[in-house]
Amino acid sequence: MTVHAIIGGTGLTQLTGFKLHRAQLIDTPYGRPSAEILRGEYGGREVLFLARHGHPHRVPPHQVNYRANLWALKQAGADAVLAVNAVGGIHAAMGAGHFCVPHQIIDYTYGREQTFFEGDIDHVTHIDFSYPYDEALRERLIGALAAEGFAFSSHGVYGCTQGPRLETVAEIVRMERDGCDIVGMTGMPEAALARELELPYACLALVVNPAAGKASGVITMAQIEAALAAGIGKARLVLARMLAG
Repeated sequence: MTVHAIIGGTGLTQLTGFKLHRAQLIDTPYGRPSAEILRGEYGGREVLFLARHGHPHRVPPHQVNYRANLWALKQAGADAVLAVNAVGGIHAAMGAGHFCVPHQIIDYTYGREQTFFEGDIDHVTHIDFSYPYDEALRERLIGALAAEGFAFSSHGVYGCTQGPRLETVAEIVRMERDGCDIVGMTGMPEAALARELELPYACLALVVNPAAGKASGVITMAQIEAALAAGIGKARLVLARMLAG
């Protein structure tokens, strides 16, 4: 039976209804992960859970040890990874509370440790990253969203920025011109590292705010927190239905 790992982002530092069996803090060659790996049962299946930003939420996106997180999940027995990401909406359809299951990603980050294939290695390794998300996992997420009746988009391009600041209006204009539908800060290098470890990976993105320039006024944390409070419960339902299916 496939062991799914859930990486919870902003607003999802714990899973309501998760039956905890064991917590492990795994040391890796790349340092320690953001938090303990929680092993237990969710949606009737064995699941591993990791809070991407730690619990409590304290690790900013540009300082997440993505390599340690993915390595630890692999060592703990993960066969596939489901990532939950809070994002901003660029495309007109991506309003607050909307879900997106992205099919592509553009990486605008810099300075992050983004590969396992460096340093004292036997040979240079290149991975095929043409399609960054696993299609079978995507289809299962899409099916769960449809069954729950939530508003969602089955495709989208995730633009990953460095953070922790939000983007300027001009940056969002550029990203929209590049073809991005949503913007977040944690999609990379997480997706690429999962591919290097041969872990199927998919993203459930929850839109929590309009991107810069897509609504009147400035973006406030109060707006983001309200959207998170309304949407994270729905995300849990989607994950539980997917795993039970």
